[in-house]
Amino acid sequence: MLTRFLTIACALAALLVPLFPQVPLFWVTLADTIGMASLVALGLVLLTGVGGMTSFGQAAFVGFGGYTAALLSLKFGLSGWFALPVSLIVTAAAAAVLGLITVRLSGHYLPLGTLAWGLAFYYLFGNLDVLGTHDGLSGIPPLTLAGHTFNDARSFWVIVWAGLAAALLLTQNLLNSRLGRAIRALRRTSSAAEAFGVDTARVKLMVFVYSAVLAGLSGWMFAYFQRAVAPSSFGLGRSIDYLMMAVVGGSGTLYGAIAGAIIVTLADDWLQDLMPRIVGIAGGTETIVFGILLVLMLQNARDGLWPYVTRLADRFNRTRRAPGDAEPLPGRSLLARGTPLMSVRSLTKRYGGLIAVNDVSWMLSSGEIVGLIGPNGAGKSTTFNLISGLARATSGEVRLSGERIDQLPAREIAKRGLARTFQHVKIVPDMSVLDNVALGNTLRGSAGYISSMLRLNGREEARLLADAARQIERVGLTDVMHRPAGTLALGQLRVLEIARALALDPMLILLDEPAAGLRHKEKQALARLLHKVRQSGVGILLVEHDMDFVMTLTDHIVVLNFGTKIAEGTPAAVRANPAVLAAYLGGKP
Repeated sequence: MLTRFLTIACALAALLVPLFPQVPLFWVTLADTIGMASLVALGLVLLTGVGGMTSFGQAAFVGFGGYTAALLSLKFGLSGWFALPVSLIVTAAAAAVLGLITVRLSGHYLPLGTLAWGLAFYYLFGNLDVLGTHDGLSGIPPLTLAGHTFNDARSFWVIVWAGLAAALLLTQNLLNSRLGRAIRALRRTSSAAEAFGVDTARVKLMVFVYSAVLAGLSGWMFAYFQRAVAPSSFGLGRSIDYLMMAVVGGSGTLYGAIAGAIIVTLADDWLQDLMPRIVGIAGGTETIVFGILLVLMLQNARDGLWPYVTRLADRFNRTRRAPGDAEPLPGRSLLARGTPLMSVRSLTKRYGGLIAVNDVSWMLSSGEIVGLIGPNGAGKSTTFNLISGLARATSGEVRLSGERIDQLPAREIAKRGLARTFQHVKIVPDMSVLDNVALGNTLRGSAGYISSMLRLNGREEARLLADAARQIERVGLTDVMHRPAGTLALGQLRVLEIARALALDPMLILLDEPAAGLRHKEKQALARLLHKVRQSGVGILLVEHDMDFVMTLTDHIVVLNFGTKIAEGTPAAVRANPAVLAAYLGGKP
């Protein structure tokens, strides 16, 4: 509700402010600067705060947009409106090339990579004769439309704030879609996103390009606003300013970009005017003071300032709209109960001289629950990762419905109907329970980025959310559907992961310690749920340390010890097996 209101407010501001000539031109100019900076910060919120990829080179993309517009207008005499799509295309192409290299990096290598090419483009802009070297390009003709010339800050206000309102709306729509859920999963749990069919490398690249396009749009505006471009506007210092805006406002919230741009721009302007009067030295001191203020602010508001506003708004907006009764999604055709579903043959995983999984084999049928048990370090979770594609086997094979899957990536295995939970819960804590579960049915939708941004995916999104709500009701979490997942207890998170796995509409589910953290009655409810899932024809492979739970639930048990299978059979046979008693159950052989 709050975000919709503020988007409308930005759009209205774009239309109404020019009607008030009594507003001082200085403040209008400053507001235009804030609006253009907000576009870049908005891209960084999506890239860094949501997607988890830190960039120190965003000013270079502003330069791509600005220099392209300047060249087209000055060298070829083309209209600024024609230059707009060309500037965005050039920026997107440059970002795609850089992104193919950069987004593959992880940890501190990613920001260092963006720092490197940001500096490289700054010096490139300053040394090319066609770009005017360090003097840049000036004399850019103003924008005109229907006989009106946008040649001052007051008239340009409409372009800046209408563009920002459109960018906010498109970005908001994107994040409120199945692809938006995939983007939000990148930072916290990319492995879980892969396990449910998200091509994380592709999503990262698309986010990288989209954030660059927003920067390119800001650069296009800057060129026709200043009527000149120069390398000094697109250097490392400016990139740091943009990143600071995203962090100060709230790196995970869209409107934090505007809040951060306002705070950083006004503080910088105010300190530049105030500090020389106080210390009697012109230049430099304002940077020191601003740095101190920034550190103090982040110590007390590490998530930025905007989350405080949203928490206050939530006090007055406690209602949440429940998903409607949309048309059900098409279901997967399941095999008849008892039909061979998965076969594991001679599965082996070596890490140098360590053998984590050693020549393990077994079968699982449709509608069957198989328990995989063993002491800590037996290789159970590694086996899960090998089956689900999060790790690659050294040798052996895994087949699902007769098709070999052990050489496929996790997202391709998910397409074939395999879902899983994790030993250590992998959720997006600041997303709602509903959105976390809806991440599981990502593959059951098909809307792309453009249709999501233009909100052409409304019918599909309603069906995806309605299906996620049904899975939440199925596991008994309806009362917490709209709560942030990070506020749930561990036992509830385990059940949430099961709901997310069911949202994939799987033929096989891998459950890694699903009863951990559950009370006795909750375990009984979970057992009833898994029995119902099994009766529908879905196969279940279960890792669990609660032996009472395993023995009463499973049809078949496989026992591992130090990566090697030491026993297999019915629960009764395994319970009486001397090797199992010695290695795991605590009895005497």
